[in-house]
Amino acid sequence: MATSLAPPTPPERDDAPVSRAAWTTLAILTLINLLNYLDRYVVPAILESIKRSELRPTDAELGFLATGFLVVYMCAAPIAGILGDGRHRARIIAIGVALWSLATAAGGLAHSYPSLLAARAAVGIGEAAYGAIAPAMLADAFPHRLRARVFSVFYLAIPVGSALGFVIGGAVDHRFGWRPAFFVAGLPGLVLALLALRMRDVRRDASPHTAPRRAAAVTRSALTRAWQSLRAAYAPFLRDRPYLRTVVGYCAYTFALGGISFWMPTFMERERGFPAGTASIQLGYVLVGTGLIGTLVGGWTADLLAHRIRQANLWVSGVSTLAAAPLAWLALTTPDHTRFWIAIALTELLVFASTGPINVAIVADAPPTARAAAMALSIFAIHTLGDVPSPPLIGWISDRSTLATAVLIIPAAILVAGIIWSYAAWRRARTTSPL
Repeated sequence: MATSLAPPTPPERDDAPVSRAAWTTLAILTLINLLNYLDRYVVPAILESIKRSELRPTDAELGFLATGFLVVYMCAAPIAGILGDGRHRARIIAIGVALWSLATAAGGLAHSYPSLLAARAAVGIGEAAYGAIAPAMLADAFPHRLRARVFSVFYLAIPVGSALGFVIGGAVDHRFGWRPAFFVAGLPGLVLALLALRMRDVRRDASPHTAPRRAAAVTRSALTRAWQSLRAAYAPFLRDRPYLRTVVGYCAYTFALGGISFWMPTFMERERGFPAGTASIQLGYVLVGTGLIGTLVGGWTADLLAHRIRQANLWVSGVSTLAAAPLAWLALTTPDHTRFWIAIALTELLVFASTGPINVAIVADAPPTARAAAMALSIFAIHTLGDVPSPPLIGWISDRSTLATAVLIIPAAILVAGIIWSYAAWRRARTTSPL
C-alpha cells in the first residue's frame, strides 16, 4: 500500500477558467526552458573541438563536463524545491536564469580543463532554481484536464532547445571556434531573467497544510532546522511506492537520454564517418522535427486516453519507451547512413512522447503546495542515477574500447525504463482513478 503524501486536501476544480496570466506564465517558462536546454547542449556540439584544443581532455573528462553540471544541479534542486513551495517563485527563477547565463558565458573564458569544468558546474546552481519550481507553477496555474498538454508545450523546449544547442554550437564552432559558442548561448539569458520578473504567480490552491512548521525553539541550530525542513518536505515521497516506481523508471530513461544526447554528435563523426562540423547541425534539424511531433502527440494522446483508461500518462510513457528500445539498438549498430537516420528519427519520436505525460504522473499525487518538492526530489534522483553517471561511464568505456561499443548500454537503459513504467501503470491502474 502506498503511503499518503499529505493530509486530505480539497479537490481542485477541473472546470475553472484559465486566466491570461496563466498562459503568459506558460509562454515565459517555455522560452526559459528552451534556453535552458540550448545552454546544456552547446557542449555536445563542440566536444571534438574541445578535445583537439590545448585543453586535451580524455573522453572520460569530456563526460565529466556533463556530470559536473548535473551534480551541482541535483544537489541544489532539493533546496530549490523547498523555496519553490513558498513565496517569490518568479523572483527565484529570475535569479537562477541570470546565474546560469553568466556561468555558461564563463565557459568561453576557460583556459584549462579544471576552469572549464568549474564553469559548467556553476551552471547547475542557476538551473536548479528553475527546474524544480517551473513545473509546480504550471501545475498550480492549469486544471488537471489540460496539464498533459500544457506540460507537453513546456517540455517542447527539450528537443527544440537541444536542437538549437546542437545547431548553434556546431555552426559557431565551425565558423569562429568553440569559445564563442558559449557566449552566444549564455548571454541572451539575461534578457529572459528580466522577463521572468514580470510573471504573475498563479496558485490554484494556496492552503498552507504542507508548509514547514516554524521551529519550536529559537535556540536550535540552523543546520538542525534545515534538516527538519528537508525531512518534512521529502520523507513522505520516500514512503510512496507509486511515486518511487515512476521516478526509478525516469532514472533509467534519463541515463539513456543523457548518454545519447551528450555523445551522439561525436559518435556520428568518429564512428560513422559523418562530416566533421556538420553532424551536430544535421542531428539538430532531425531533433526539432521529431521532438515537436513526439512531445505534442504524447501529451495529447495521454489527455485523450485519460477518460478511457486508468493511468494513461504512465501507459503512454511505458509503451512508447518500450517500442523505442529496439530502434535505438538499430540506430547505434547499423553502418548505413540511411538506416541510421530512419532509426534515430523513430527512436526520438517515441522517446519524446513520454516527456509531458511522465512529468504529469510525477506531480499527480502531490498536493498543490508540495509539487515543487515532488519535482525537486525527482530531479535529484534522475540525475544521481541517470545522466550524472552515463556520459563519463560511456567515455570511460570508450577510452578502453571504442565509442561504438560504449553507446550500446543506451538501448538497454531505454528498455529498462519502458518495463518499469509499464509495470507501474499496471499496478496503479488496479487501485486508483484515471489520471
